[in-house]
Amino acid sequence: MTVVEARGIVVRFGGVAALSGVDLTLIGGSVHALCGENGAGKSTLMKVLAGSITPDEGSVAMDGQAVAFDSPRDAIAAGIRMVHQELSLVPALSVTENVLLGAESPRRTMPQRALDALARIGSRIDPDVRVETLSLADQQMVEIAKALASANARVLILDEPTAILSRRECDALFACIAQLTGSGLAVLYCTHRLEEVARIASQVTVLRDGRLIASGPLAEMPREVIIRQMIGRDVARAARTRTSTGAVALAVQALSSGFVRDVTFHVRYGEIVGFVGLVAAGRTELIRAIIGADPIEAGTLMLDGQPFLAHRPRDAIRLGFGFVPEDRKGQGLIMHDRVRVNTTLARLGSLARWTVVDRPREQSVTREWIDRLRIKTESIETPVERLSGGNQQKVVLARWLLGALKVLIVDEPTRGVDVGARAEIYRVISDLAAGGTAVIVVTSDLAEAAELCDRLLVMREGRLIGEADAADRAGAMMVGA
Repeated sequence: MTVVEARGIVVRFGGVAALSGVDLTLIGGSVHALCGENGAGKSTLMKVLAGSITPDEGSVAMDGQAVAFDSPRDAIAAGIRMVHQELSLVPALSVTENVLLGAESPRRTMPQRALDALARIGSRIDPDVRVETLSLADQQMVEIAKALASANARVLILDEPTAILSRRECDALFACIAQLTGSGLAVLYCTHRLEEVARIASQVTVLRDGRLIASGPLAEMPREVIIRQMIGRDVARAARTRTSTGAVALAVQALSSGFVRDVTFHVRYGEIVGFVGLVAAGRTELIRAIIGADPIEAGTLMLDGQPFLAHRPRDAIRLGFGFVPEDRKGQGLIMHDRVRVNTTLARLGSLARWTVVDRPREQSVTREWIDRLRIKTESIETPVERLSGGNQQKVVLARWLLGALKVLIVDEPTRGVDVGARAEIYRVISDLAAGGTAVIVVTSDLAEAAELCDRLLVMREGRLIGEADAADRAGAMMVGA
């Protein structure tokens, strides 16, 4: 049964078409995947259905009746709920208070209403605990329960719901989605991870440059076809050329810092070492200690055979470290500032004469790296917030390529990045290693780790538990099997 039918949706921003005549049909009891590169128009289409954006042209119907949404409140009243990629919970409030936020009822009935909403998604989270005490996966479940707290929910829109989840947590989310569709709910599922599409979706719609490229049953659209439709070409996925490695660049001996305990490893010049593990395994905490973002309690760090200790990230940068953080928007970029500023931020000293930045040289260097990394931007003066996620990530990478780099640490290099940009980022990292840089990659994507890395080191509960020779073995080690 058709629940939502959008026809000829057109949305323009300042005369530029974000959507051009897009159609979409959502069926009750099924998952419809929405695919496309960053900037393809997926977010705009979802916001139209959720009432956040009013289309310039086109129509939306529910159960065959035309509807017009002037605000998200109108869409909610019609039964459409959207869970955004960025969680919108209040950490200090309880699960019950978050689930019913904006839909409060007499206090005596709130606990049962929250329990009913959690039960609907198959969750056993304690409704009395504060949200800030929950794992990211459980917070995601609370967000979904919040969206479905009202009895009239007919459509659930999920925007990159697994971006912060481990494999086990993804399994729990997929079980929740199966339960919801089993009860008749229509789910619009937006993701860059095509393996998830193959696992849970029955229908697929592909957008490119704001236009509808294809829509139909998943059975008729294999992965290779979807990729070609998304980016307009085949993606080269040639295996990385493994080169001989050099001397040990970084050696870590018995490092302890906060949650991390007694970790020992090394990485050589020209080598890519991958750290894998479940959420909260201690991977990011380990990296933060190495670069001086968190204090070290015990252990020894060696760079080129010489002991060092970074008291702050600036010290590590001076020694030849580069760091691409997991949260590029919050920690890696100044979102409102320009591409030029974000590209040269860490290397201004090398671009200055008598403490004054040589502006023509800075502009020239920025343009050079935009061309070399194929960063899509209107100009070097464009605010970086206007770039797609993949191009933002390449700006952060470019920052570290301007000067002498010994060790590059990349935390979740392709999180929230489309398939085309992912291949480009793999190429950049592989080229760096081929040029002799020592690279550490922290990733929760085992397929990515297997494709990109020379060695896989597995962390669990703050400890390095061993080295895996294959992704399957790494996955088993991560969960203690």
